[in-house]
Amino acid sequence: MNGKRIAAYGIEVGKMERGPLNKITDVPGVRVGHATIRDAHHHTGVTVILPCEDNMFKNKLTAASFVQNGFGKTQGLVQVDELGTLETPIALTNTLNIGVVHDAMVTYMAGRCAQDRVPMQSINPVVGECNDASLNAIIDRPVTAEHVFEAIEAACVDFDEGDVGAGTGTVCHGLKGGIGSASRVLTIAGKRYTLGVLVQSNHGCLEELTVRGRRLGEEIIEKRRVQPSPEPNDRGSIMMITATDLPVSDRQLRRIIKRCGVGLARCGSYFGHGSGDVMIGFTTANRMPHGGMHRIVSQQVLTEHTLEMAFRAMAEAAEEAVLNSLSCADDVMAEDGTVYEGIGQYL
Repeated sequence: MNGKRIAAYGIEVGKMERGPLNKITDVPGVRVGHATIRDAHHHTGVTVILPCEDNMFKNKLTAASFVQNGFGKTQGLVQVDELGTLETPIALTNTLNIGVVHDAMVTYMAGRCAQDRVPMQSINPVVGECNDASLNAIIDRPVTAEHVFEAIEAACVDFDEGDVGAGTGTVCHGLKGGIGSASRVLTIAGKRYTLGVLVQSNHGCLEELTVRGRRLGEEIIEKRRVQPSPEPNDRGSIMMITATDLPVSDRQLRRIIKRCGVGLARCGSYFGHGSGDVMIGFTTANRMPHGGMHRIVSQQVLTEHTLEMAFRAMAEAAEEAVLNSLSCADDVMAEDGTVYEGIGQYL
């Protein structure tokens, strides 16, 4: 895990400026933490994205989601789409542990609100998932609340990528997938802004894998001297979490995060029937106070044509994040002896 990122192989994704770490945490205030479960039967875990240092329930973040293909079990998006706000960290895990992670997030936020003396009678945790059953005895549901708290406690700026946390058991384009991230910096009206992406990659088929226009999947199949599948399926899921400090509305943010699909397509995904392609985004620029009865809140938002560079930045960062999730992952053997290779040996 945390192997070489795609740029270390001399592969440049796009032309826009990257942030200092080229990770989602280049957006000020954002941190990411993992808890990893790895034993003879299980390869799974939890990854938590903390958008800010202060209490999110008290001062909510502008947020949006977009589901390209809905084969998934994500929790919390109905309220995000209705109200345009995010009030908890975002947690990622495996499909059958969604419930326990949701419950742990309630416990965490209840404690945080009690500490800050903020009344809390309802909360909307956002939890995403990928099915890691190829490498994980998923029915055992090994993730516990303690793993969620461990991930929150471990949250930092320079976090690991590859087969770690919620990406420990994921498979991407027939190879070992995992957690990947990237960022871009853009200047608008003389001010610099950052846009970052974190992915949990568990999607795609090997035949379609493309790296900067190179049909790498086809090359791998030829090197392995195996017959390509007569009916390759783009299946699995990918969670794509985006962060920015751009002053945008939730509607504008939804327009921006949709461009994650451009980066995904550049890597060879066509959003198959069995793929859950879910995009969730937030901005730290526009906050909404809890309650707000009979109050007027002023916000600054960009004009629509100004979003053009953000669209390009999102496409680039999403593509690079997927490739980083592959290049940072090691070979992993499933319990049945199947080996899911890292991409590095083929680059």
